[in-house]
Amino acid sequence: MVFFKLCLVGYLENIASDRRLIEHCSLRLDLLYFLDYQLDEPLPWHSTLCRTRQLYPEALFESLFDKIFSLCVEKGMVKGDTQAIDSAPVKANASMESLVLKQVALPVESHHLINSVENPKMEASANPSSGQFITAPDHQLKRLARRQQRLNERPAGAIGSTNEKAQLLSNKTHYSPHDPDARISVKPGKARKLNYHCSMAVDTARGVISHIRSDFADGRDSQHLPSLVTQVQSRLKANALLMQDLLADAGYSNGSNYSMLEQQGIIGWIPVFGKYKPEIEGFPYDKEADEYTCPMGKPLPFKGFERNLDGRLLRNYWAAPSDCRQCMNKPTCAPKARCRKITRTAYDEQYQRAYARQNSRRGKQMRRLRQSTVEPVFGSLVQHYGLRRINVLGRSGAHKVMLLAAVAFNLKKYMKFKPTKSVSMAIALDEERQQSFFSSFLRFRPSLLQLNNVGGVLKT
Repeated sequence: MVFFKLCLVGYLENIASDRRLIEHCSLRLDLLYFLDYQLDEPLPWHSTLCRTRQLYPEALFESLFDKIFSLCVEKGMVKGDTQAIDSAPVKANASMESLVLKQVALPVESHHLINSVENPKMEASANPSSGQFITAPDHQLKRLARRQQRLNERPAGAIGSTNEKAQLLSNKTHYSPHDPDARISVKPGKARKLNYHCSMAVDTARGVISHIRSDFADGRDSQHLPSLVTQVQSRLKANALLMQDLLADAGYSNGSNYSMLEQQGIIGWIPVFGKYKPEIEGFPYDKEADEYTCPMGKPLPFKGFERNLDGRLLRNYWAAPSDCRQCMNKPTCAPKARCRKITRTAYDEQYQRAYARQNSRRGKQMRRLRQSTVEPVFGSLVQHYGLRRINVLGRSGAHKVMLLAAVAFNLKKYMKFKPTKSVSMAIALDEERQQSFFSSFLRFRPSLLQLNNVGGVLKT
């Protein structure tokens, strides 16, 4: 009990360090009273908090979060029908300077690809008994090698000089031995750091956090959405609630995600990714025939499905080579290929519906609602509830820290919330009582009229 009280004080007072938390509580009489400690009674060592946090399982922290969330539901603070989802990287307790190379457990060809992106200084510090092996496929390693080559050829400042010492650090080839669960990630305009991925769902009624969890920071937001929706729905159903609308940014845009939400009866207000084009200029699409038509009037029928190297399901359309061979537009339309080919996502219909929702009037309202709901909550957790940095090691520890921060946030909202709706005590009278009431009113009505005529304050 003392452990959770201390953690609650730490997040409410925005103290992330266990050592600082103990020092802070020892100087506050109100906190000593809250912890049920006497003035001359020493508080636990800061290391006790760390060991206790590791000892307790994640299920215990989740049950505490569920309890506070249920209290918010009982108080009328949660509607559940509209949920806003967002994510952000949280700084891990590890430095980029501690990164070392993973072991090479791939064929010789892949070993040469690793040598093209590795740093000789880091190679000497690699730990052969760490158990961290390179598992990335060859096409991703080749992509890293090309990026490293372009980085080395970029001018470093002086005219004619090259940036030979520049090193491209990637999760596919490097890891942190201090915290192996931390991953390299970057936000636009900020430096690359070792982070954890914090995913959060917020109810739009009163801004109560309905779900929060920690993930590895090397994945895309869209990859986490299916499991995130399942967990949010499970918690809402446990409280007799049901999600109907889901608000998220374009980072969660994915054809399979749109399809999954439609199958569950959830309206996904998720803007489509910027690279998606609803139409191809000059190539109208015939839905009934499932084919495109080129500017010269030649058809491009559907030819089949395929998956790219990243596993995305695509639909292929291409014209007959004989039609393109005799076409005068081939040098500009298909200069290197035998014929013009169009590749579309297999979830094009789901993308079209999401694009229509995005540009509708309600879609713009939902975008503003998401921005005013979940983004301020993230800012509050980072600035005022100790989530600027994870002071523990491991994904499990980061998950516990995020859960406790959300518990403190919801509990503070619960204590400050005052219901605005009053319970009406009016009752319906039966017919006999209604007749008695009206007869009494008619009997006193002449007296009321006389009082009004003499300047009384009572009006009829």
